Amino acid sequence: MGGYRGYRVLCGGLGGLLLVAGLVLTFSFFRAMLPGAVMGGPIPVGPGGIYFIAFTGCALVGWSGGLLGAARRPAEGRTVGTLSALALVLMAVVRIFAWVMGDYAYLGNVLRAEAALFLVLALAFVWLRPEAPPRIAAGPHAAGG
Repeated sequence: MGGYRGYRVLCGGLGGLLLVAGLVLTFSFFRAMLPGAVMGGPIPVGPGGIYFIAFTGCALVGWSGGLLGAARRPAEGRTVGTLSALALVLMAVVRIFAWVMGDYAYLGNVLRAEAALFLVLALAFVWLRPEAPPRIAAGPHAAGG
């Protein structure tokens, strides 16, 4: 698989996963707000926490849109890949910091595994980044006139 096609698969695959995750998180807010609903899950959250989970879901849906657009036109979506790599590195740093602090020890090595996955994905975005499209000169001098 070439770099161009690999970049499309990476953007499209991650974009699809983020879309599904974002919708699940966003709709979990509405489910949790139903009368008599219990806000359950592996990490206990209150009303404020579920509110931020909903906003995280909305952000993931937006991020997925950028990635899906970049999958359709990789040469024009290079910035989406670069910023996705930056976001993934920041996410890995947060995971490692949380793991070092020990407050999430009950998760075991999940945080380190997630951090490694995020760094591998970030590297893939940088490695597979397509070349810039050729620039088309504009203006009165472009056509020699």
